[in-house]
Amino acid sequence: MKNFKQLALNVINIEQQAIAELSQFIDDDFVQACELMFHCRGRVIVIGMGKSGHIGGKIAATLASTGTPSFFVHPGEASHGDLGMVTAADVVLTISNSGETGEVLAIIPVLKRIGAKIIAMTGNPDSTLAKLGDTHVCVKVSQEACPLGLAPTSSTTATLVMGDALAVALLNARGFTADDFALSHPGGSLGKRLLLRLTDIMHKDDRLPSVREEAKIKDALVEMSLKGLGMTAVVDASNQLIGLFTDGDLRRILDAQIDIHQDCITSVMTKNPYVATQDMLAAEALKIMEDKKINGLIIVNDKHQPIGAMNMHDLLKSGVL
Repeated sequence: MKNFKQLALNVINIEQQAIAELSQFIDDDFVQACELMFHCRGRVIVIGMGKSGHIGGKIAATLASTGTPSFFVHPGEASHGDLGMVTAADVVLTISNSGETGEVLAIIPVLKRIGAKIIAMTGNPDSTLAKLGDTHVCVKVSQEACPLGLAPTSSTTATLVMGDALAVALLNARGFTADDFALSHPGGSLGKRLLLRLTDIMHKDDRLPSVREEAKIKDALVEMSLKGLGMTAVVDASNQLIGLFTDGDLRRILDAQIDIHQDCITSVMTKNPYVATQDMLAAEALKIMEDKKINGLIIVNDKHQPIGAMNMHDLLKSGVL
């Protein structure tokens, strides 16, 4: 067991070193590769064989989800018809650690005839592929984590990290936003976190807890019990929000000399509470609630009138939490 642990630690240390060494390759060639992809009028097509192909698929997926249209093509399939997907407007990112992978090299002359720009990503700047590319991104590692030096380990990790570096550099250059990201991630909890707005989940109309400023504390408690959100808005004669009364406020006044039948709700409410707007993303509301350590929010319109309410349970049910 101790040997297993030590072997695993050795792998991690070797791969950490491989990643650290990548910084020397963030050079003018890397910048040129970014510029080619940034100005690409078509798609960034990623090609790789074997383990490089698996990494290439992930790089293509990351590029596509962060604002750079991209897809992966297997070099074997490319040689049997899939090169028809490539146009002169495209940039082709070819991945080969040795830079001598036959299946990749076989399609380079066709790519050049088509007129597509070629970015070579290899671990050998003197390789055939590196010399045939319009620019070369080096992912050379000093050693593989495999004790035999055969299985792609450090080299595939370095390639993956360099792919992320390209994708994130392009993301920032394009001014890619969370809203842009959401357009390609509408499904699952990620889509809900990015796209769901408070208007989609808030309690409104008859389900909105609200009392007038002249109401007694007992009236507010009845309203809170009926609506079941653990809070109620307090409004003035023009229906503008002036305060909030919550379960927490109730606990704080239990030891005070308060007459819930006679005392006015304005004497114990929280004045100027934190609020949200209906167009606010649910994720934004969640951050407010986490930062301010509160469990609910009143949603107001541009006249500061309550139009809805929501709490942590609503975020939980909607899948945002």
